[in-house]
Amino acid sequence: MTIVKQISLFDIHELYEMEPIHRFDAIFSTFDIQPLFHLFSKKAMKGAPRELNYGAMIQSLIARIVGRIPTIKDLVNRLKMDPFLRLACGFLHSDIVPSEAAYSRMIHVISQSDILGKMQDQLIQLAMVEGFLDDKNIAIDATHFEARDAQKPSPKKEKLAPKKRGRKSKEEQEQWLQEKLLQEANLTLYQKEIKAQLNETTATLWQEAPITPMWGIKRNSEGENLAWYGFKAHLAVSTKSQYIICGLMTSANLNDSKAAIPLLKKVQTLFPHHFSSGIFDAGYDYAPIYEQLQALKLQAVIPYNVRNEGEYVEYVGFDGHFAPTCVREHSYRYDSYDKQYETLKYTQPKECITCPLQHESLCQKVFKIKCETDLRKYTNPARGSEKWIKLYKERSAVERTNAYLKGYFQLNNVRHRSGKKEKCHFQLITLIYNASKLAVHRINKVLREQPNVA
Repeated sequence: MTIVKQISLFDIHELYEMEPIHRFDAIFSTFDIQPLFHLFSKKAMKGAPRELNYGAMIQSLIARIVGRIPTIKDLVNRLKMDPFLRLACGFLHSDIVPSEAAYSRMIHVISQSDILGKMQDQLIQLAMVEGFLDDKNIAIDATHFEARDAQKPSPKKEKLAPKKRGRKSKEEQEQWLQEKLLQEANLTLYQKEIKAQLNETTATLWQEAPITPMWGIKRNSEGENLAWYGFKAHLAVSTKSQYIICGLMTSANLNDSKAAIPLLKKVQTLFPHHFSSGIFDAGYDYAPIYEQLQALKLQAVIPYNVRNEGEYVEYVGFDGHFAPTCVREHSYRYDSYDKQYETLKYTQPKECITCPLQHESLCQKVFKIKCETDLRKYTNPARGSEKWIKLYKERSAVERTNAYLKGYFQLNNVRHRSGKKEKCHFQLITLIYNASKLAVHRINKVLREQPNVA
């Protein structure tokens, strides 16, 4: 009997267990560093020659993340002591090992441009062209990481004079309205309500995202408040292949929901009409996000958040998933969705088979509800349906990606100060993560194409 050896496929863990030179070659081959290298090219033939190998320095920055070298100082020491690392990064025997100051100046130049963001877009489109990114669903979520900058205390609020009791005079009311209008006019795009983002372009939304380190606070899994000084990383991740389609870094005090529309618009710019569903947690349950999803023709999979209601109203005749109920309060079953009329169809509950009221006029066989009645309550697929539950389970992909960035790619290990340099750190990490995923998929493709060994 012939024994066929099963092919063992690679993952990121095995990629990191490879020999350093092979690991670096696999990752470096997924993108072109020439755009970064051109930032340091001489503008004229005249003048002193370059003394530093900037191409190798750029690759050594990537090797620091991949090799989990904590600081630039440690990287410089490793380059001095390890000739194999110098060779893997592209340094020649005649090249001098750059100093920490040289790396600092190089990172400053890179942080002033948007080259890393463009390289990220090109790499993710390459993964699509090669057939490794064929997902139809994206999951969006945020994670936090601390800044290197010195923590600044929150400004103390001035004690206001006690308000005058009674109704304001006409002059005081007009003055108050004018001050309020002036205050609203001076708000930035991300200080306004989410609906203000709907009519803005993708470029404007990404350029005006705040990147100054700020204090942030959230509730952890144990119900305790967790505070940190730094940033948030907002990621749009494909749920099957787990590529980072796009990532946005913002200040820590920005609400997660205010980064959803910029990410959705960027995804649509990169891959028009490719994805079919957008999956979020309950923190993104806001009407403008549903409107944006509907405009992009994406299915909205977001748990309903009662806290977003101004005043909770118990809807008589509907269950917790807003499906209609019969006289005896049995929920109607979700049947199908009509694309032409954007309507949800519900059929009779199972209990109606033995119900004594099934032949009465009070018992209705079919309910049809248009999604435009309330985009938050009536989504495609319907809330509580098997398809909705199955899609929402795929949201764990973005949670795993967050864990990978912190556990393997040093997202928490910020070694630079100022928002621009820390944004450069974030973009470099997401680029290396996607490059590692693409390298793993290429290796797996080669393994599949090899004939099985008997």
